[in-house]
Amino acid sequence: MLAKVNSNQQIQLEEIHRFKNGFKKTDGHDRWNIDYLIHEILTGLEKVKAAGYAKVYLGIDTWAVDYVLVGKDGNKLSNPISYRDGRTSNAINNLTSDLSKDELYKKTGIQFLDFNTLYQLYEEDHQLLKNTDKIMMIPDYIGYVLTGKVVTEVTNASTTQMLNLRAGLFDHDLLTKVNVNDDQFADLVEAGTLLGFVSENWMENFDLPVTEVITVATHDTASAVVGTPGEGDDWAFLSSGTWSLLGKELNTPENGQLAFQNNYTNEWGAYGTYRFLKNIMGLWMAQCVKRCYGNQYNFSVLASLAAKEQPFQQFIDVNDDRFVNPNNMIEEIQHYCQDTQQIVPETPGQVMMAIYANLALFYANEVQQLNSILSCHLKTLNIVGGGSNIALLNQMTSTLANIQVVAGPNEATAIGNALVQMISTGEVENIKLGRKMIGRSFELKCFVPETGLYDGVLQRYQDFLNGHSKELV
Repeated sequence: MLAKVNSNQQIQLEEIHRFKNGFKKTDGHDRWNIDYLIHEILTGLEKVKAAGYAKVYLGIDTWAVDYVLVGKDGNKLSNPISYRDGRTSNAINNLTSDLSKDELYKKTGIQFLDFNTLYQLYEEDHQLLKNTDKIMMIPDYIGYVLTGKVVTEVTNASTTQMLNLRAGLFDHDLLTKVNVNDDQFADLVEAGTLLGFVSENWMENFDLPVTEVITVATHDTASAVVGTPGEGDDWAFLSSGTWSLLGKELNTPENGQLAFQNNYTNEWGAYGTYRFLKNIMGLWMAQCVKRCYGNQYNFSVLASLAAKEQPFQQFIDVNDDRFVNPNNMIEEIQHYCQDTQQIVPETPGQVMMAIYANLALFYANEVQQLNSILSCHLKTLNIVGGGSNIALLNQMTSTLANIQVVAGPNEATAIGNALVQMISTGEVENIKLGRKMIGRSFELKCFVPETGLYDGVLQRYQDFLNGHSKELV
């Protein structure tokens, strides 16, 4: 994605190169093809030069928690294992058998997800760890391969559940528990750090522009939050993509008892902030359903089919572990409804409505939780990412949560990535002005609560989640 500021002080995006990413079973585990990703980035840079740009800045952001083990010769020891691999299914219980969850949360402020880096390293091959010189998060590794320089950027590092919230460093005791040490991680740096230029050897093999890499907010959610046009102090964000991340940007972390009980996380953000949020399964469920139907329907058609169906015919805990990586998402949803003695969705429209309706319910529940935990009154929910395009889901969320929803931009991650680069190079003064610029650069859609609809539905859903009731609407 190419980003620039036009004469009207608006950010313009131009898609230059898009490529798919996915994991596949290799050597007994679900692994990412990291070399393919690097090759596609270089291909994209070639296209940028062909478009007439001789010098550019590059920022790299990816998903969180996954890592690459690099040996003393500077080369990766294996392709990284995906967080959706099943190796960590019992790791939380095993690791916390002699370290209480309460103590771990006080140390890190990070939510308990069995794919966090802490648990991945706990299950990692011990011989590989002994042969490891450096452990690099995915975007840090890509930056290292391109420039030869290695850092550990904080927004992604915080998702490992190994940074000490108060000390601002990796927690030595936690590293010891997973058989690694401080020296195996490069120095921590903040988003916006200049990393270096793409190495000459790449320039020899690819027709590249002169490219300086800036270590942006390398966790894609951190970039998406930077790219959210929120104003004031009464807004929350919902980064709606493969995952849904719903929360509020804070200046100080919140790791009290209520946050712990509700499994909220304090991921580090750009410019000294914290992303206080809840991980929600998100549109991963819809993406899997689309594949299950052989991609014969696009998302627009699936949303249209869903809109014809009656919502709330079943309650589903979308964060149930069974939906993390099932063999068949449609069958998993149907089995869930059978197991809970509810109406089973059969048609594509019914399946998609079940997903959208229960995502909206989960979002509304978490808006209430945020208000309670933070003792605040949120007035606006800014939805960014691909999910901002789903009007049906946005409207149901607004009505159920009784909150104004502002949807857009859908490319918030790319925008936030670019904004950090612009701030680092002096093109934009600060994030506050940058967010104002985003608000006038991209179309935003507003949804307000519809009165008289869905009365009592959210409460019955909450009862269902709490195990008090499994009655249908």
